[in-house]
Amino acid sequence: MRPARPLASALAATAGYLLGSFPAATLAARLATGGTTDLRTVGSGNPGAANAMTALGRRWGTAVLVADIGKGAAASWLGQALAGGTGAHLGGTAAVVGHCFPLWTRFKGGGKGAATSCGHCLATFPAYFPVDLAVALVVARWKRRALPATAVASAVWVGAGVLWWRKGWPNAWGPRPTPALPLAAAASSAVIFSRFWAARGWQERV
Repeated sequence: MRPARPLASALAATAGYLLGSFPAATLAARLATGGTTDLRTVGSGNPGAANAMTALGRRWGTAVLVADIGKGAAASWLGQALAGGTGAHLGGTAAVVGHCFPLWTRFKGGGKGAATSCGHCLATFPAYFPVDLAVALVVARWKRRALPATAVASAVWVGAGVLWWRKGWPNAWGPRPTPALPLAAAASSAVIFSRFWAARGWQERV
């Protein structure tokens, strides 16, 4: 596969960022409460699915979860349409960045990006996606803390990306494994980890 042209890659990253920055949790809070609840000031203060479930109820929280996963997947698929396999990874990673650091709130007050990264993984690394979910669930149940679960799942995601690339293993509907696979996984993981750390996410229970 030829490297994506710079313009196409830039478009993939820009489109991914804008999709990722769509404020699904904020919109859900406005619809559910008529604008009387701001997820940034209640519960954990995080505008994401977990806090939405606590503050708005399971139905709204599930809707936010689906929307956030959908953002990551849609950004990756759009990136692939624009710039091939490299574009898919750029779009997915940019969506995570957009979710965590949205332009509309001056790059502050975003979510932690875990759900959006799931969509990114689902679109770009479907062969590994079930393993990703299993690792996160097992570690979360073992440690009962969000940060260790995220750190271990991220490390395994990156390691698996290297393995799939080096071995040339099939990747279901995802793009052919290249060095962009583990690099994108590492970049998305670093963004998520930084958000957890800044928000003292190591103290959150799951």
